[in-house]
Amino acid sequence: MQAAPVRATAIPTFTDALRAVESLLMSGGQRTARRNAWTSVLEDRRRAKDRVEAQRVLEAVAVASARS
Repeated sequence: MQAAPVRATAIPTFTDALRAVESLLMSGGQRTARRNAWTSVLEDRRRAKDRVEAQRVLEAVAVASARS
């Protein structure tokens, strides 16, 4: 007697579900524009974080040089 084959289906993530709805509601150009906009937001956040870190380093160097 053979065991019945098991079918494993991955449960879609919330992000996958949103992308599926997005693809139904928007044309390809709008999806691309939205994705590009989000990529820009993430890049702006990264640059802002880098600016804050650079400012901290500059302030630390200024304090250290003022003490010497």
